[in-house]
Amino acid sequence: MRIALVAAPFIAVPPAEYGGTELFVAQLAEGLRKGGVDPVVYSNGESTVDTERRSLYEHSVWPIKQPERAWLRELNHNSWAIQDAARDCDLIHAQSPQAIAFSPFVDRPFALTLHGPHEDHLSQYYARYPEVQYVAISDAQCKRESMPRLRTIHHGIDLSLYRFVEQKQQYLSFIGRIAPIKGTHIAIEVAHRTGIPLKIAGEVQPVFREYFEKKIRPRIDGHMVEYVGPADLKAKNELLGNSMAMLFPIQWSEPFGLVMVEAMACGTPVLALSGGSVEEVVRDGVSGHVCRSVRQITNCLSSLNIKPATVRAYVEENFSIEKMVANYIALYKEMIANKDHQRAA
Repeated sequence: MRIALVAAPFIAVPPAEYGGTELFVAQLAEGLRKGGVDPVVYSNGESTVDTERRSLYEHSVWPIKQPERAWLRELNHNSWAIQDAARDCDLIHAQSPQAIAFSPFVDRPFALTLHGPHEDHLSQYYARYPEVQYVAISDAQCKRESMPRLRTIHHGIDLSLYRFVEQKQQYLSFIGRIAPIKGTHIAIEVAHRTGIPLKIAGEVQPVFREYFEKKIRPRIDGHMVEYVGPADLKAKNELLGNSMAMLFPIQWSEPFGLVMVEAMACGTPVLALSGGSVEEVVRDGVSGHVCRSVRQITNCLSSLNIKPATVRAYVEENFSIEKMVANYIALYKEMIANKDHQRAA
């Protein structure tokens, strides 16, 4: 099978720092190659994923400062990539909603992974393309959609990239966008309530600069609360691996939350507020705790007794790259077979 993986053109695959979708594409592509599938990654020219790569735009453009121009850039990239992929690929697997608008113009099976939260206007848009195979990244996300061709495939990660650490240090970690929906301010509150230092890593996007300046920066003292900036893979391993627990105090319906799996791969339990996929990703009492309030998080920290080896084993069993890739290969084969059957009918 020759599979086109169409990513957005804004961030390299894999990403240097921010870019959960781009990390997913990179690990899926390399996993497919190891599994005997021939992937072609459409991204930008800065990508280094170890598969065949094709690009229309040479450089990354992130963060996005002019949404209108970015929208046109992505539209042009998707149009070019899909037309190109239709020439020599058996199936097209896109990552952004824009791409499926081109699906009626190519005679190839077409899949879209839903990386973002449920939004009514997007669901109405998806309904206009019932021939597309949609992939939800959690059952919580899947339940909010109604497209006829829809299934859940959880993300997986390459566990060899994450360092397991048995002996933890006495600090908490938070990694993610510095944004209200991610609950950075709540993580700081937990640190102050418990007296346990907190290390924060993540990108401050322009739209959330005011939130950072008003709600986060004034509470950064370099002792109880430390901000280390965006984190690449090496920094993630250091920050998450040595942390006694990672905080995930979300304030929205999380589609998946890959950083939870990254933390657990390092043997670090996750203390999360309930929402969206959290109950699917964190097994309460095994790989962390799913909490209903800040008070419950602080109570869990006072009696935290989860072995790092148990946390790592949980990820190996449930969120390995091999499991994710196997599920996608099975889906691709099914889609291609169905397409062949339609052509023969």
